[in-house]
Amino acid sequence: MGNIRVAVQGVTGRMGTEVINVLCKDPGLSPVGAVQRSSKDTLFSLPDGLGEIPMSTDIVDILKNTNPQVLVDFTNADVLVRTAPIIAAHGINIVTGTSGLNDRDLGSLDELAIKHGIGVVVAPNFALGAAVLQYLAAQAAEYFDYVDLIEMHHERKIDSPSGTALAIAKAISEKKTFDRNIPEKETLTGTRGGDYNGVSIHSVRSPGTSANHEIIFSAAGQTLILRHDTIGRECYMPGVTMAIRHVMENNGLVVGLDKILRLGT
Repeated sequence: MGNIRVAVQGVTGRMGTEVINVLCKDPGLSPVGAVQRSSKDTLFSLPDGLGEIPMSTDIVDILKNTNPQVLVDFTNADVLVRTAPIIAAHGINIVTGTSGLNDRDLGSLDELAIKHGIGVVVAPNFALGAAVLQYLAAQAAEYFDYVDLIEMHHERKIDSPSGTALAIAKAISEKKTFDRNIPEKETLTGTRGGDYNGVSIHSVRSPGTSANHEIIFSAAGQTLILRHDTIGRECYMPGVTMAIRHVMENNGLVVGLDKILRLGT
């Protein structure tokens, strides 16, 4: 197959920077182009003096001139929804960690994948531990009627709850609705958190936090706590490279890293 040619959209962001670093370190992958919303630069410098690659705010320009096989996107839902038809029309596979995509957005990505014969991976969290956490929580959900989900992220995260928290809530409430205590008197509105099929979701946004998800199952006389902590963004990169290789071999839409890991099969 040779080196897989990869372009990165959102290249100067925190996750985009990590993606570039891993592309330069993986002998089977090559960064070839960069897309950024507002940069005036036409070249992006690779780490460790490895050279430069073309960069532009014009995604069509990058796709035509660098001929990537996969585009990795870490921007936001609006940007991805706007650019996905362009990427797909060029026959380029898509890997995205963008959160905030709704069911309609996922349906559109599915249609694009089928129409253009490409692979698309959408993962709210590329950490292998987060995928395992979701799988274990889905197994435990059968045995408990109450659950609270606490998710913590840095203060600049634009959405709440996190895409990972929503994915967990969907996974554990797929076959049931949990009981949810509603206080007779709520002296401060919203303190019970958001409600998703009885799952109480609490979002914390504060400096010094990367990404943490804790699930508290409870029943009479006992609790079961499952937790995953992200220490550094490098933890996402094995999942990203796994997804890149997956879309090169498999057409169609995949939502969630757990599908690629084949957890539960």
